[in-house]
Amino acid sequence: MKFISPCISICKSDPKTGFCFGCARTDEEKKIWKNPETTDEWKKGNLKILTSRMSETQLKTFNQSYNEKIKFGKLVYSKNLEKKPKT
Repeated sequence: MKFISPCISICKSDPKTGFCFGCARTDEEKKIWKNPETTDEWKKGNLKILTSRMSETQLKTFNQSYNEKIKFGKLVYSKNLEKKPKT
């Protein structure tokens, strides 16, 4: 199984923990994920660590978005959002 990046395009870090609000990764973990020599075994273990860091609400959002990314190869939720006209 090939593991895809857990990034769900909510890229803002919590100033207290340093964990991304979207995927719960640290900046260092983001670098490791991008390294082509990082093994799928490490990624699998890291995904378990990441989900254990998440609150229940964060985990629900992450699971929905990440499963969509796996299924479709990209996040599609943003295409369903209507743009509000500027007033």
